[in-house]
Amino acid sequence: MKAQISQGKASKGTVQIKNSNERLQLVFSYGGKRHYLSTGFIDVPANRKLAEMKARQIELDILSGHFDPTLAKYKPESVLSTVTPTFTPKNKPMIETGLSLLDLWEKYTNFKRSSLSPSTIAKDFTNISRCIDRKLPIKTLDGAVIIRDWLVENKTSYSAKRILTQLSACCDWAVKSQLIKQNPFENMATDIKVSKGNKEDGDINPFSQEERDQIIAAFQSNHHYKHYAALIEFMFYTGCRPSEAVALQWKHVAKDFSSIRFEQAVVISESGLTCKQGLKTQKRRIFPINARLAKFLKSIKPSNMTSEAKVFPSPEGKWIDVHNLAQRAWKTVLSTLSEIEYRKLYQTRHTFITLALDNKMDVKDVAKLVGNSPEIIYRHYAGQSKDIIVPDF
Repeated sequence: MKAQISQGKASKGTVQIKNSNERLQLVFSYGGKRHYLSTGFIDVPANRKLAEMKARQIELDILSGHFDPTLAKYKPESVLSTVTPTFTPKNKPMIETGLSLLDLWEKYTNFKRSSLSPSTIAKDFTNISRCIDRKLPIKTLDGAVIIRDWLVENKTSYSAKRILTQLSACCDWAVKSQLIKQNPFENMATDIKVSKGNKEDGDINPFSQEERDQIIAAFQSNHHYKHYAALIEFMFYTGCRPSEAVALQWKHVAKDFSSIRFEQAVVISESGLTCKQGLKTQKRRIFPINARLAKFLKSIKPSNMTSEAKVFPSPEGKWIDVHNLAQRAWKTVLSTLSEIEYRKLYQTRHTFITLALDNKMDVKDVAKLVGNSPEIIYRHYAGQSKDIIVPDF
């Protein structure tokens, strides 16, 4: 049974110990300002004794005139286990101590920066950094179990497993770098089971050919978002990833409109949108243009267009932000089509693949067109591309 924690207002110079989100917090007033200092300790008797000692220290400092208004003196020291070196080789720094989990993650991010894509750093690594900094109830390695339990309770199983996997990789690197002695997150992710179809990029739920054509027509007739109609139509006709479509330049389209060369993608980086060479699963791929797609591309290509010009520029002539496109234009236009179930922008790709299979294209050919492996097509699309009919027998 948890001990009762005082909930009343602390008088001047008196430090109260409160329970805040299952953690012990010190509350007191000084200099006309109310202070809330988290100890990072879970609410158990042993930790409450430590909190009481810290509270008494603050009270004594206030009475003696030695109070530290920055609170640095009273913040709990990191309990991160670190290696104490027995010697310091020449020209090598001492192994750092007192690192928080956030410090460790930032060092790991900097180490990995040169080997990862800008979008991975900007999205995945930055999101984990924010989670550590703003959401986790504790930020020290001795709280790994608490962190795991919080992630399981507050995140989807897919997200919790992914974050724990990354934290474990970070700590593996820290052990090898002699920053910590052991990895407290080791094997934690393996205990989290993720059901099929629970990944956050959503299930494959393609539009029908009729729905596809309705969506294209809706964009063409929408006053505010007509500018994006050609892009939407192109994604439906090619099954390319949105990041690949917005990165397309006219130099990538053959002059005789016989093929398209996909070889770059627009991604989010720490400094904003950037166009990077290479695709998600390959360096480049060639997409053959059929008669309908050739007619479409000819109709949208301006005269006297330079080869470096974007095929699908933003209204300001810049790279299109796919996230903004999905959250604004795509959602708005689809909301006007009440008879069509809302699905994410990425379903344009799923729709192309499914329709290609429905029209008897070979799985290996479809895989080559969209930059997936035949195994992926078989596993995720082939079984869904046709209705199962039981013959009379």
